[in-house]
Amino acid sequence: MSLLVPDSGLLFWMLLSFGIVFIILAKYGFPVIVKMVEERKEYIDHSLEVAKEANRQLATIKSEGEAIMAKAHEEQVKILNEAVATRDRIIKEAKEQAQIEGQKQLAEVKKQIEAEKNEAIRDIRRQVAALSVDIAEKVLRKNLDEKQEQMEMIDRLLDEVTVSKS
Repeated sequence: MSLLVPDSGLLFWMLLSFGIVFIILAKYGFPVIVKMVEERKEYIDHSLEVAKEANRQLATIKSEGEAIMAKAHEEQVKILNEAVATRDRIIKEAKEQAQIEGQKQLAEVKKQIEAEKNEAIRDIRRQVAALSVDIAEKVLRKNLDEKQEQMEMIDRLLDEVTVSKS
């Protein structure tokens, strides 16, 4: 028996045992293996579909998130603009109110100053009149010490009053 060329009996028995093992495997082993490979293929295909769907949903959610962020940013800008407008309006109203109040107070102070000025002028006139009467009284007393002078003064005053009425 040579090592490189097998005997015909050995070749027969090897082919027979190979055939039996092949038939057993073909009948019982290959279907199980094929079934497991198919199940694995379906599981992988299903997983890929789920992953693709998840990617689509993620892309959708991402775009929705970006849209929401853009909308939120627009709302933020709108609210800030409204706040600025409200602040400006309040400041303007406060300035106008302060100006009106200042004008009222200024007018009131002017009236008060005018009233005090008029009162001071009246007071000065009263004092001047009182001083004038006192001075006139002193002058007349000095000049009218005698009866004759008093009578002349009365006549002169009566003449002046009748001339001024005519």
